[in-house]
Amino acid sequence: MTVDFALNLASAAARVLAPGGGRVLIGKDTRVSGYMFESALEAGFVAAGVDVMLIGPLPTPGIAYLTRRFECSFGVVISASHNPYDDNGIKFFDASGGKLSDELEERIETELERGPVTRASRELGRATRVDKSRVRYQEFCASTLPSGMSLEGLKIVVDCANGACYKVGPRLLADLGAEIVPIGCSPNGRNINDGCGSLAPDLLQLTVPGVRAGIGIAVDGDGDRLVMVDHLGRVLDGDQLLYVMARARKRDGTLRGPVVGTVMSNFGLELALREEGIEFLRAPVGDRYVLGLMRESGGTLGGETSGHIVLLDKTTTGDALVSALQVLAVVKQTGQTLAELAAGMPKFPQVLLNVKVAKRFDPKSAPRVGEAVRRIESRLANEGRVVLRPSGTEPVIRVMVEGRDEQATQAYATELADIVRAEAG
Repeated sequence: MTVDFALNLASAAARVLAPGGGRVLIGKDTRVSGYMFESALEAGFVAAGVDVMLIGPLPTPGIAYLTRRFECSFGVVISASHNPYDDNGIKFFDASGGKLSDELEERIETELERGPVTRASRELGRATRVDKSRVRYQEFCASTLPSGMSLEGLKIVVDCANGACYKVGPRLLADLGAEIVPIGCSPNGRNINDGCGSLAPDLLQLTVPGVRAGIGIAVDGDGDRLVMVDHLGRVLDGDQLLYVMARARKRDGTLRGPVVGTVMSNFGLELALREEGIEFLRAPVGDRYVLGLMRESGGTLGGETSGHIVLLDKTTTGDALVSALQVLAVVKQTGQTLAELAAGMPKFPQVLLNVKVAKRFDPKSAPRVGEAVRRIESRLANEGRVVLRPSGTEPVIRVMVEGRDEQATQAYATELADIVRAEAG
């Protein structure tokens, strides 16, 4: 990604999303490149006649919320999410704080071919900094807790991945009364997601029992993924957090519709929810598909194993801080530890093998593969799953097998991968 591209993208997006002029909110994470792309986007939008609000580092879900709160035409986030600092990305939200439709994205792509446009001086937009408005997002997050609830009495280690949550995350928890120990909250432009955050919670796992905290929270660089750590230093992934929230909502009567996961969600989640009388649906991998199935089925709780959790009754997109607060609320209401709350969900051993193929093909269409899948599923006896999924970006077939017995599950996955490899020729 280059400055020229960012400038051109801003101009194209302005013509599609605010053709008569309007207002855009721009936020970013802590990558050193954010300053450069922020300036390029600002120039492109102002030249196209759009007023610009610059809010600086703020979690992606915070931009989604404030885009709606400030009645902007659309919002923009400069972030490559959980990736290293030298990766870059630009995300858009519509006026409602939701992701752009495929149609709007295609129109922007078409407009890119025209190049940037500069309006006459009297039609140019204006740019203002609104950094102090970050507190409104913090207030929103706090408002998602039950009325009158505080986090007093909880000692929490919070790892913000040296990313967009590094200010608002610790302040939010401290203002709610928690005793906090911050780590991963010293960004230098190049250390985002570097050995910290939700993708690398090892330090958090050591710190929580080391400082005798009860809970650890780890988010990714742009603040939309969450994992948590119990007092023993064990990680709770997105599947386990979904279970904790779904079970609590079921018991207090606030659960609406089914819980939505993905084809990669652990089979233990499905069984545990079934025992609680909660319907569970699986979407293809990707938060867009999870969100789509939630809306289609009327569900308000869904997410992925990675910790990208969506609470449609509270947010329009995945929000790590809001999700963490919902789990902390369950801890406060029940008086139980995270370890106790998650104990009802067994995690089945899951073996994932990537089989490289010379060219992409549908493994399910191969008779030998189909026969092998049926044979392995029969051995699993409804206590496991087989998933075959072609990669969308590379010539790889992903072979995943789950079962109660780890050794047998590994053997089944290896057997199936060998057959897929042979069929791929």
